[in-house]
Amino acid sequence: MQNKLQELTDKLYNEGLSKGKQEGEAVLANARVQAAEIVENAKKEAAGIVAAARKEAENIRSKADGDLRIAAGQSIEATRQAIENLVVCNLTEKEVSSALTSAAFVKELLTAVVKAYSASSEAEELDAVLPEALKKETEPFIRKELASMLKGGLNVTYSKKISGGFTISPKGSGYFISFTDETFNSLISEYLRPATKKILFEK
Repeated sequence: MQNKLQELTDKLYNEGLSKGKQEGEAVLANARVQAAEIVENAKKEAAGIVAAARKEAENIRSKADGDLRIAAGQSIEATRQAIENLVVCNLTEKEVSSALTSAAFVKELLTAVVKAYSASSEAEELDAVLPEALKKETEPFIRKELASMLKGGLNVTYSKKISGGFTISPKGSGYFISFTDETFNSLISEYLRPATKKILFEK
């Protein structure tokens, strides 16, 4: 009887031990599978993060390159413009200023304009504004010679705002024609700029 009880006890123990071992191995195998999946998912996630970071870095680099190219282009264009302005100003301003602050040249130019008006207009009175600096040298000439050319007469005033040349207009017309140094500089510069740019910058 005692032997049978011992056999039964041993059998139950061995069966329990075997079952526990099987269950333990199953749990361990399942844990290994889950661990492998976790590692694989982590690798994929890490790869995605790295790829996104690389793409962002490339976008930033491309944008920076584009910004640098734009800035460089703007800088070159500004430098070209500065050189062009310097050359054109040196070519025009000195010569124009010299001519239009010369009393002899201003009298000659004013005479030509007055003659043109007198030939095309009937008894039209003109208003002219000349530089204050030329008053002493031009006033007698205008009063004695030019005024008599126009049937309507010529009214002349002098202004410190004009450094060279003059403006002229039909009296009460509301408009005037400018022959000042600023007007000539602007006009001549527009003609010179294309040629200057071609000489300086075209290959």
